Formats: sequence, structure tokens, C-alpha cells
Amino acid sequence: MINPMQQVVIAVRKRDSEAVITALQDAGVLHLKPIQGGPLNIGSLVGEDAQHRRDDERMLARAESTIAELGAYRPAPAPLPAQSEWNGVVEGAAQPVSALAKQRQELQSDMDVERSYGDAVRALSRMVGGLDRSRRLGLVPFLLQPTDNIAELDAALREALPERYAIATEQVGQNRVGVIATLRAERDAARAALSKVRLGELRLPGRFDGMPLTDAAAAMEDVRRSGAARQAELNGQREKLAQQYGPALYAVRDALKDRVAVHDVRAVSARGKYSLTMMGYLPADRVPVLQNALGRFGDAVSYEVYPVDEHHDHGVPVELKNSNYVRPFQNTVMGLMSLPKYGTFDPTWVVAWFFPFFFGMIMADIGFGLLFLAFGMWLLGKARRGEGWDLSLFGAYLKPDTLKDLGFVTNVMAAWTILWGFLTGEFFGTLLEHMHVFYMNNDLLNRLWGWTGVHFGGEHATGLIPIVFPRLDVATFGNVALVFALLFGILQVLWGWGIRVQQGIKHGDRLHMWEGIAMVGGVGALVLMAFISRGAKDFGGLTNFGDWRVLLMALGFLMFIVGYLMVITKLPTLIVELLSQGGAVVSYARIFAVGLVSAILARLVTDLGWSMYQNWGFIGAILGLVIGAILHFLVLALTLIGHILQPIRLHMVEFLNPTGFNNETSPRYNPLRRLSPAAQNVTVQPVNVSAGQQVK
Repeated sequence: MINPMQQVVIAVRKRDSEAVITALQDAGVLHLKPIQGGPLNIGSLVGEDAQHRRDDERMLARAESTIAELGAYRPAPAPLPAQSEWNGVVEGAAQPVSALAKQRQELQSDMDVERSYGDAVRALSRMVGGLDRSRRLGLVPFLLQPTDNIAELDAALREALPERYAIATEQVGQNRVGVIATLRAERDAARAALSKVRLGELRLPGRFDGMPLTDAAAAMEDVRRSGAARQAELNGQREKLAQQYGPALYAVRDALKDRVAVHDVRAVSARGKYSLTMMGYLPADRVPVLQNALGRFGDAVSYEVYPVDEHHDHGVPVELKNSNYVRPFQNTVMGLMSLPKYGTFDPTWVVAWFFPFFFGMIMADIGFGLLFLAFGMWLLGKARRGEGWDLSLFGAYLKPDTLKDLGFVTNVMAAWTILWGFLTGEFFGTLLEHMHVFYMNNDLLNRLWGWTGVHFGGEHATGLIPIVFPRLDVATFGNVALVFALLFGILQVLWGWGIRVQQGIKHGDRLHMWEGIAMVGGVGALVLMAFISRGAKDFGGLTNFGDWRVLLMALGFLMFIVGYLMVITKLPTLIVELLSQGGAVVSYARIFAVGLVSAILARLVTDLGWSMYQNWGFIGAILGLVIGAILHFLVLALTLIGHILQPIRLHMVEFLNPTGFNNETSPRYNPLRRLSPAAQNVTVQPVNVSAGQQVK
């Protein structure tokens, strides 16, 4: 559900604006909207205000860069120093931290160079002896790939420097290093010979560039021996600096962010010489919080609160307000979608109920459901312990709150998977069916599904629990399972267009209202036509007007024709859209198809392991168990993402497109909030607090 919003306009004396904005930060309920146009100043700050903003932003940038160099996690809250001490706190930490960061960077650079070039440089040092210190000779080191031909280089050198060079190479790992010795004055000619055969001189990066090879080798050897210990020492120094400066630095950083936020508020407000006007939104249930925050300023502040005009206001922020069951889906699954436009339909609760239901219908396996349940409980356990989950492979870190929501959603998906597994009789495929726990009770199945025209015959199995939704019996039950999946497509597609009609009536939008009426009638008529003609096998029943379904189909087509005539000038391709929506209904067949493929793969894996047990006894049972577990894991890993994305896609496209959800969106409700402790904020000028005033 979308939380109702109220709009508010606040007018304040300019000299009191900092105190009022600070109070709004304390309240944490006002979502600001930039004011555009009008006779007052808007946009960038100028003059003294602009200079104060630049000073605060410069100090904030210095604090944040210092925190980044410290690499510290947020420490426990610390008292905020006096404002006069902020610059000293930031600079006092920045100087030693910056110097240490430079040392760490230089050491890391040396270690990277040694890791890349150390073996090659040591080999070259052995090859040249002390020739790199000669005043007459020049050395040109180079690197040879396995495919390079040293003979081509020798020929080029012989042509350029006949009898005036020497060349040597040595194998280092997969490649070879080499060095050319010639007269110092002819070193450029040796380099030209290298270029002629598409080779280049080996140049060392960083401080090693230009060093004699023996000196470079000695320096790299020192880095190799002591680099790790030196790095650990510098890291220890950084941890000490983080403990020493981190708490105060974070406190000042937060206070500076609050000060910069004050400047930002002024920049999006309308400003006169003596006054400042702000505009924004807040949820209706938080208006008392705003009143309490501004009431203490008395007649120094005037404000007006009034309902949002959801038909014409643009940029109204959205805050979703849902039940405890729906909220985890709002924070996870709906996080993949945009927010609904304010005043329209919030589909979160629909996704919360149908997404796990569809997922369970696709997976429908008790064994897999238990695995999901174990994973969900593991996520909830980490969340309860306040632990996050570092997914460095994907460049992500999931916080405990996120793990809590994700664990809840996973458990709901697991519950539906287990329930559907009992209905289909699947436990890692057909394992429990082989063990006669689940079985096909043909008499029961005929009583349950005989009205659809199917008949289960053949050998009557025995077991403990009868299968009531035998999707693996494709020959007999396949069409029934397919139509069962399509029924949800009929429901959701018609529901989506019904929402379109409701929203059109609510907002006085006749175009979308008639479009929705036309599509509800047209899609419903197509569905009835498919049922009456038994899937286009018998069109004779379409003229039987004694059948109520035929009359309802005719009414549906009439609704489409009338609706189409009402919008034909604006939506001339609505007939094409009708056919597309028929395809949207058919798209729900993927619930059956994807689930059936998963079930068939699981059955094949289990049947393989069971046959090994039957043929080879105890040894076969062990092999079958191991091979089956591996194959089940591989099948699940390869198909799981698709099983999750298919239900999400059905909601995002087939269900939400008709509602207009994907056409428009609104910004997320993001109120102005304080980061630093309220009691220790910047000093503000006193204001008159005689009697509260609210203009309505």
C-alpha cells in the first residue's frame, strides 16, 4: 500500500533558517522538493553563503578521504568536539594518515613490481655481472615470448652493429630474458634492431626505472625478503591511527554532512533578502512530528500543510506501507522493480502472495524445498547474530537486515515448494516413489480429475501417500496441468486490465479507462473462445447461443468494440495489443513447462541412481547416492536462477504492463535526516518561541 502524503510549504526568516532546517533534520520526516521559478532567488548559493558552503564541503572532503585512507569501519559513537576544533581534528588526523598512506602505496607498488619483474631482473643481474656500471658499454635488456625467434634479432643486430655487440638470454618461467651489450654510443642502434623484429626494451616501472640492473635486483630482493613484514607493520600503524582518530573523525564527518545538508536545503529553497521558503512532502501520519518540530519557533515560522493532489502533482515521493508478511518482499523482490507512481496501484502484496506460490509450483519437490528451508534458516541465523554476508565474488555485501528479509522470503518459497512437493509426490525426483512412500492411486485421481475428461488407468500402485497432482504423467495429465497454469494467466492478465479501468476512473482518465474496458472484454472473449472451441478443435459450439459462455463471449467482444471505438484515434493499434495480451496469457504456460523440465531432469537423475542400486546392490547404492547428489546439485545450480526469474518476469511484464505500472514512477521518499547527535549540533541563533502558529 502507498502511504498517503501531505504537501507542506514553510516560510522562515533568513536569520532563523539554520535553526529551522536543523529542527527539520531532527524530525526526519520532510522530503524536500526544489522550488522552481518565481520572483525569489533559487539555485546555487551566492556570496557569503556560497563561501561557507565551499569551506564546509572542502573540510568534509578532507575528512572523508582521510577515513577512506584509514580503511576503518565505523567505530562506536564518540562525543562531537566543539565546532571550533573541527578543522584541527580533521587536519590532525589527515597529516599522519596521508603520510602513512603514501608509504603503504609506495610499498605496495614495489611489491607489485617485484612480483612481476623480480625473477627477470635477478636473471639479468646474473647475466651482466658488473657490466651495467661500465662507462663505455651500454646494456639493453629485453623480454622474449615463447614464440619469438632469437635468430631474427641476432640477424638484425649483425646488420646494424657488425662485430660490435654481444647478446645473451636465459629462461625465466615460461619466457626468456635477454640483454644486448654494445658501446654506449650505439645503444640506440641496438634498440632500433629490437624494434625491427617487433621486440621492445624492458623498462622497469616506478622507482626502479633507470637503476642499474644489479642495484634493481638488490632492491627487489630486499622487497621480496622484507616486504610482507613491512606491509604488516604499516597495517598495524594504520589500525592504531584508526583507533586514535577514527571516533572523533567520524563524529566530525557526520556533523559536516549535516552542515552541508543545510546548505543543500537553502539551495533548493526560494530565497529573498530576509526570508526563505521551503517546500516538501511528508506522510500524513507524521504531520504531528513536523508540528512538534516547528511549533517551538512560534511566529518565527509560518507553514501550511495540505493534501497532495495525486491527479496533477508531479514528483510526489512514494513510501510503501505494508504488513509484516509483505514487507520482506517489498525490500527484496520489489527491489528489482521501480516504485509505483504516487496515487496508483502498489503490487507488492500481489507479488508477495503469487511469486512464492508460482516458484513452489515450478520446483514442487520436497527435497529441494528442505534445502531452501535450510538456506533460509542459515540466512536468518546470520541476521540474528548481526552478521552480514560478504559476496566479494559479485562485488556485494548483504547487511543483516537484508539477510533477515531474504531469509524470510526464502523460507516462504521453501514452504510452497514443500507443499507442492507433497501434491506432486516428488522428493529429489521420484526417490520416495521408488520407496513406495508416494504412489499413484488411480481411483482417487479419477475422482479428483475425471471431470476434466482424463482417465488414469493401468497398474494400480501401492504406497503411503497418494499423489494428487501427477505432473510427471505427461501423457494423461499434461494438458490438465497446462490449463491449470494458464488459469493463473487468465486471472492476472484480466486483473491487470481491471486495475487499468479502476485507475482510469479514479484519475478521470477516459483514455485508459476505455482502453482497459476494451481489453478486459477482448481478452475475456478470446479465453472463452478457446474454451468453447476446445482449443480451436471444434468451432461449431461458437454459434450455440443457448450456452451462457457464448453469450458472455459475445458481450466481451462487444465491450472491446465499444472501447476500441472510444480510443481509436489515440490507440489505433489496440487490436494488435489484444492479440499480444492473448500471448501474455499463454506465457503463463512457462510455469508448467519450466517446472516439468525440472521434474523430468530430477527424475532422470534419481532413476539413474536407483538403477545402480538395483543392479549392483550395496556398492551401487553408494555410487548412486554420490552420483545422484552431484547431479542433483548441478541441475539445481544450472536451473535455479531461471526458476526464480520466471515468476518475477510474469509479474513484471504480463501482470504489471496492463496496469500501467511500468509507464510511470515516482521518487522514493527520502526525508531530510540528521547524522550527528542532535544535542551536539552547531550553535544556532535564538528565536522567539512564544506561541506556535500553523497556517491552513
